[in-house]
Order: sequence, then structure tokens, then C-alpha cells
Amino acid sequence: MRQALAAGLWLALPLAAQGDELGRKVFTQVAQPPCMACHTLKAAGAEGTVGPSLDELKPGLDQALQAVRHGVGIMPSFRDKLTSEQIEAVARFVAESAGK
Repeated sequence: MRQALAAGLWLALPLAAQGDELGRKVFTQVAQPPCMACHTLKAAGAEGTVGPSLDELKPGLDQALQAVRHGVGIMPSFRDKLTSEQIEAVARFVAESAGK
């Protein structure tokens, strides 16, 4: 019963909110290593210092997608580690959250 209720609530959320939650989860937990281990992003409660502060960098969606898919500098590519949906969600989360 609880699972059905949770599923119903999930479906009732606007798609943007679902994507935001998935993007936050990928950023903080799903990606291995998690993005928050290296990056600062206030919206995710992340204070990493290895990679650039995303709040300062404020990447756009295309820049975030490229970085996640192909890697940048010491950041690895996540193309073979995350689904397309996860990559798009985390890139959108970063692009829409950075610097806010």
C-alpha cells in the first residue's frame, strides 16, 4: 500500500520536480564517485574542493552535459557509468542550480 501511495505521489509531481530530484540524487549518491565528492554546489549541500566550484563556474546545460558525458581534466567521463536519463538529469540540476 505504501509503495502504491509513493508511486502515486511521484507521478503527481511535475516532471521538472522529478528531474530535479533525480539530478540531485545522481549528484550526491548515484554517480561513482559522486559529484559532490569533488565539486561545491550549494543546492546539493556539496563542499568538494578537488574540482571547480559549480556555484562559481555556473555552467550552462550544454557545458554540463559535455562535462558529464566526456569528462574534463581529471574528471572522468560518466557516459558508460550513468544512463542517458541520469546524465541529462544531473546536467540540468547543475545548470539550473549553480550559483543560486
